[in-house]
Amino acid sequence: MKRREFSTRLAGAGLGFALAGQAHAQGAPEEGKHYVRLQTAAPVTLPTPDKKIEVVEFFWYGCPHCFTFEPLIEAWTKRLAPDVTFRQLPFAFIGPVEHQKLFYALEELGQREALQRRIFNAIHVDRQRINTEAEITTFVAANGVDRAKFTDAWKSFGVNTKINRGKQLSNAYKIDGVPALGIQGRYYTSATLAGSHERALAVANFLIDRARKT
Repeated sequence: MKRREFSTRLAGAGLGFALAGQAHAQGAPEEGKHYVRLQTAAPVTLPTPDKKIEVVEFFWYGCPHCFTFEPLIEAWTKRLAPDVTFRQLPFAFIGPVEHQKLFYALEELGQREALQRRIFNAIHVDRQRINTEAEITTFVAANGVDRAKFTDAWKSFGVNTKINRGKQLSNAYKIDGVPALGIQGRYYTSATLAGSHERALAVANFLIDRARKT
């Protein structure tokens, strides 16, 4: 989902977003067609010296395409080589800022991975409204998170700092829609560019290998 299309969604005109048609013919991905090379490198965060390549998924909890992509990306990350680190980042320009705060507050408490799929399912399967601070707090408390600790994390300096850093990284990658994958601060791809969710992951594998060799 793209920024301008989110505005259309809010206006009640529907998502207005569709993945690019059929997957392109097999072969090496083409720069400018199936992926984009950044003119100015985005910052990279590697947690340990043995991690050499960073992959970032930009997403939004309210995006139906991100919901569809979630089980695919989850399975894909389990097959990544030991030198690759993966992290998800709530996109800074689509959806309410409360969704970003939800992500980072749960991360502060070490609960984000445990609740990730529950949040997606609540929104897209159960059709729950989880947009306001009150709705979010009620939801996480019902799913085993300490309400007081979550509220403290929600209001913390650390969460606000992460939101600002997320905006900076989204800008650096020039992401305008989700889901999208950033690789080593040099490239990004998406289902729209690659032709399908599955093909986007294949392109990401190609870009990881390219980043490893350069």
